[in-house]
Amino acid sequence: MPLMTTASQLEAFEDAARSAPEEVVFELDGVSCFYGPFRAVRDVTLQVPKNRITAIIGPSGCGKSTLLRSFNRMNDLVDSARIEGTIRYHGVDLYGDGVDPVEVRRRIGMVFQKPNPFPKSIYDNVAFGPRVAGVKGVLDDVVESSLRRAALWDEVKDKLRQPGTALSGGQQQRLCIARAIAVAPDVILMDEPCSALDPIATLRIEELMRELKENYTIVIVTHNMQQAARVSDVTAFLTMGDDRAGYLVEMGPTEAIFTRPDNRLTEDYITGRFG
Repeated sequence: MPLMTTASQLEAFEDAARSAPEEVVFELDGVSCFYGPFRAVRDVTLQVPKNRITAIIGPSGCGKSTLLRSFNRMNDLVDSARIEGTIRYHGVDLYGDGVDPVEVRRRIGMVFQKPNPFPKSIYDNVAFGPRVAGVKGVLDDVVESSLRRAALWDEVKDKLRQPGTALSGGQQQRLCIARAIAVAPDVILMDEPCSALDPIATLRIEELMRELKENYTIVIVTHNMQQAARVSDVTAFLTMGDDRAGYLVEMGPTEAIFTRPDNRLTEDYITGRFG
């Protein structure tokens, strides 16, 4: 006999599902980022939920990109950079002893502000990561799958041997996303991914982000308030203190941050009164 559910029971189930705790991918506890003696980010504590788009917003110079790059240890490539505090990824301390930063960057991919395809063919751009990771043999399926997920396959399937640098700016950025996807990451970090693109290409990348969050956790840094409001599920607002270090003012569901923020600083920034 089928299970019968009343309208009130169904509503209770839905309320329970909405209130259930989300799985956390990143957990930052008291994170400060330094370049030599200069502290660029101060004492940030936050959580990033799985399969959501988390936007980091704030005025120029408040450490948004620095904080983002700490999520996959890209700052390790800067000699003077160091962090204090803890960044856990699925419960693992990313900066703990024995953690391989190369493996961290495979699992946590990154797309940069300016499209940066390699001076190689479209095919070889996408195949580059798997080859470096030691994948042998023909990579046709990986290349096609990655380009499809980046919504680029139909536009380039007949010119895979042409240079990736010959594509338009928006196509190049989607190629970079396909390149990141090809190594099967868990997370995609995006640092101002649309700032160099025209409005049409920007909307295409935003549509792609919404599609990708079904399979990936996305963290995006953006100066564009409208973009953060359109695409993100969660928003973190950073600003700069008198010591020039960025700090977290508040974080919450994007709708709440943009319509009823808890902090006056957030409201002033969202409404354009400063920043």
